Amino acid sequence: MAEPKKIAFLVDTEGIEQVELTDPWQHVEKAGAVPRLLAPRLGQVRAFDHLTPADSFDVDVPFAHADPDDYDGVVIPGGVANADFLRMDRDAVRFVVQHVAAGKPIASICHGPWLLVEADVVRGKALTSFPSLATDIRNAGGQWDDAEVSVCAKGGWTLVTSRKPDDLPAFNREAVKAFGLQGS
Repeated sequence: MAEPKKIAFLVDTEGIEQVELTDPWQHVEKAGAVPRLLAPRLGQVRAFDHLTPADSFDVDVPFAHADPDDYDGVVIPGGVANADFLRMDRDAVRFVVQHVAAGKPIASICHGPWLLVEADVVRGKALTSFPSLATDIRNAGGQWDDAEVSVCAKGGWTLVTSRKPDDLPAFNREAVKAFGLQGS
């Protein structure tokens, strides 16, 4: 029997939009994969319901020790503070660059694409995000569209993106599909 696929969820230590972490996580688990929480350091990370502190989650692997070869896909949840801090983490950026170079899929929602912009991997890709990122994405060579979900396979790897928590049903469906998992 084949080993289950592992999906890396990339977050910073705080400011993660909780539902954009927990909802895709549950769909990945239901589809038979193993989600793993990656962050700058071991310990716990703090999620938020918009600007209100919410639950804490245990980190599985710090970015500095994470090997992209160990993962079949990546999810990048949003949250303004989460995404802003995340894009400044060199190990997180390195992880994304190596993951893309290996041709593996990434699903990113809301402000999460800021990390993709920082990693310089959106050039030539069609994607969506929270609307405030549109100029950043265009300046980085991406084609931004205001859509519930965008799936782009250009450049040898698949990118699934959505704008906000309301888009999670479409985001989860397309992410699970991009990861080669059975829908949940």
